Order: sequence, then C-alpha cells, then structure tokens
Amino acid sequence: MVLSACLGSIVVPKKGRDAGRPMMIVGCIDDDYVMIADGDLRRIAKPKKKKKKHLAFQNVTHEGAAEKLRNGQPLLDSEIRYAIRDIFGC
Repeated sequence: MVLSACLGSIVVPKKGRDAGRPMMIVGCIDDDYVMIADGDLRRIAKPKKKKKKHLAFQNVTHEGAAEKLRNGQPLLDSEIRYAIRDIFGC
C-alpha cells in the first residue's frame, strides 16, 4: 500500500484501549506504522501510533480529509468527527 494513499482512510483498531472505535489515519510513518485519531478522545494534536496489522481497514476514505492531509493543510478535530459520523452514522 502506498503510504500517502492510506491518509484519510477509516479504520477500526482490533487491539488496545481504542479497540472497536472508528478512527481515521492522519499520518503514515512507514510500511508498518500509521498515526490514527478520532477527533474526540484521540485528538489530531496527539494521534495514536498503531501497527497496520492491528487495524481493520473499512475500505472507506473521506476524500475531503484525505486531500487536506496530502496537501499538508491543517485538519480540525471537528472535521474528523464529522467524517466518521458521516460514514458510520454514530
């Protein structure tokens, strides 16, 4: 998977304290690790570093957020919450 292609993808952690909570990939470190945030408990200012193998990819990408992340523009916590709510309805 190309690292920049995963930005903005919606995932659900399978392990850890955040298990089962929908999150968005806000940064890619390397082939194994990504940074995730949900805009609520896990803010964009302090994202969680997670291994990709501990994430369930939902095959959904919020294009507006992904475009902002790829261009280096700031992404707000409210935008992440809106994207997750828009996709999952929760």
